[in-house]
Amino acid sequence: MAGTTYEVEDKSLVDQIRNDAKSAALELIEVAHLTRGQIVVIGCSTSETLGNQVGSHSVPEVGKAIFEGLDSAFSPAGIFIAAQCCEHLNRAIIVEREAAPFAEIVNVVPQPKAGGSFATACYGAFKAPVALEHIKADAGLDIGGTLIGMHLKEVAVPVRLKQNHIGKAILLAARTRPKFIGGERAHYDDNLK
Repeated sequence: MAGTTYEVEDKSLVDQIRNDAKSAALELIEVAHLTRGQIVVIGCSTSETLGNQVGSHSVPEVGKAIFEGLDSAFSPAGIFIAAQCCEHLNRAIIVEREAAPFAEIVNVVPQPKAGGSFATACYGAFKAPVALEHIKADAGLDIGGTLIGMHLKEVAVPVRLKQNHIGKAILLAARTRPKFIGGERAHYDDNLK
């Protein structure tokens, strides 16, 4: 049913999902060399996290657990979460206003079945949430095949994490790097690779 949300009977599974999310965030911070003020876009299917088809099994408590796990790693490091909504909101982004102070905001409030349970959890937890149509994030986590590439800076580099699942969902990660420009005489800063 289109408006139905579900609950998880096994609370230990919710704890595992929270821990998986935290582990993935900590690993991404390290391998992508993320620093204070950078933005990580997160696409998340709570349905896939529980082993169901994307968009079929929205679970608010799982969205909240994933947010809590990610936030427990990203927030102390000063890294912003940008939550990608589902296709029903055209993959809009929910982010703290502070992360994109000059961006053009749009008016929408995500719901579990129109935006997704993860984006809804972020909207409820952020101090000053805003919705944007576009962002160019420094890194990303794709939980369950949600296709986050449109919200990454132009040169995205795949990153393999040891924590390659959150719950039952496949986890893909990316970092970004500046474009190399110039020709054969150009010199590059090896610290930006």
